[in-house]
Amino acid sequence: MAFDFKKEYKEFYLPPKKAQIVTVPEMQYVAVRGKGNPNEEGGDYQKAVGLLYAISYTIKMSKKGDHRIEGYFDYVVPPLEGFWWQDGTDGCDYSAKESFYWISVMRLPDFVTKVDFDWAVQEVTKKKGLDCSRAELLKISEGKCVQIMHVGSYDEEPASIKLMNDFLMYSGYENDFTDTRLHHEIYLSDPRKTAVEKLKTVIRHPVKKI
Repeated sequence: MAFDFKKEYKEFYLPPKKAQIVTVPEMQYVAVRGKGNPNEEGGDYQKAVGLLYAISYTIKMSKKGDHRIEGYFDYVVPPLEGFWWQDGTDGCDYSAKESFYWISVMRLPDFVTKVDFDWAVQEVTKKKGLDCSRAELLKISEGKCVQIMHVGSYDEEPASIKLMNDFLMYSGYENDFTDTRLHHEIYLSDPRKTAVEKLKTVIRHPVKKI
């Protein structure tokens, strides 16, 4: 059976609908950076997501080709994730999506090396004709965070974020947004196939002890 990160690491992918503190270890991702409204049809964000999927599935399906990855095991491609920020704003202002900066990512297994990543980029460039120049292999260590499972529209996330902030007020922690510690979302539902009110999104914020 294929290894499923969501099931094996439930504390990071399947939190409850109430805020909790979690310590997130270093993980590696295929990443694309950009700016702008993620809802723009055919826009930069949607192109970035397409690139992430192409590279991620090329690595997963390497088992069927000539490129052999040392330590490879079959796995379920992890969900799409995103780190978001705006100038002068802690967290996110959902009324000004055009000012979003983002790093769109998909987790890669630890057995993927830079050599394997570069091979996948070359494959996607050659076989799919995609410009992979913006794709990078990125390691992120989030450390101590508060997180919650948000169910519903992305535009309704502020309600869940308020629950997170209220929890921090009496738990001895506070938000710790910096240039490298960002608002983080993990998208567990496909918005093309899921009713808006049933969308599941993990929301995670960096914190520190008061």
